[in-house]
Amino acid sequence: MHNSTIVKHRRRREGKTNYRVRYGLLKSGQDRLVIRKSSKNIIVQIIRYEEKGDKILVSVNSKQLVKFGWKAGLGNVPASYLTGFLLGNKAKGKVDGVVLDIGNQVSVKGARLYAALKGVIDAGIDVPHSKEILPSQDRIEGKHIADWAGNAGGNNFKKYGIDPKDIQKNFAEVKQKING
Repeated sequence: MHNSTIVKHRRRREGKTNYRVRYGLLKSGQDRLVIRKSSKNIIVQIIRYEEKGDKILVSVNSKQLVKFGWKAGLGNVPASYLTGFLLGNKAKGKVDGVVLDIGNQVSVKGARLYAALKGVIDAGIDVPHSKEILPSQDRIEGKHIADWAGNAGGNNFKKYGIDPKDIQKNFAEVKQKING
């Protein structure tokens, strides 16, 4: 008898895709709100499953916030919220409801992933969720960053050209511009 081993899918071996979870999301028949993060960016997309392959309906990267006047970092909680808010505004009329897909990322209550989710929801897109996982309004607006920078001297913000005390003001301005 031949003793052969079954080779798993490449993306499964690399730890990029959990096919059991993906199948469950696809069975819902809804479009997916896909949120992916790196240390310096966040990408938010609405993706529709099609037999030929997934189709991206709307995609936003936090780098696009600069066009709206965002001056702080692009990988923090306020930037994540604004990125989700921007996507939600672009997706109006294109989708009714979506289901959240965070992939293999670790789920941490109040983290950047859920700040982006809150932005999408605040823009008017229906996404099933638990309110307990969303960050507080103070975190979304960047109060925690202003407080931290005030205690630490704010030296890390020189490269952005913004005083950390002004991050909440900048947040409000950018949100208003996105809202139109």
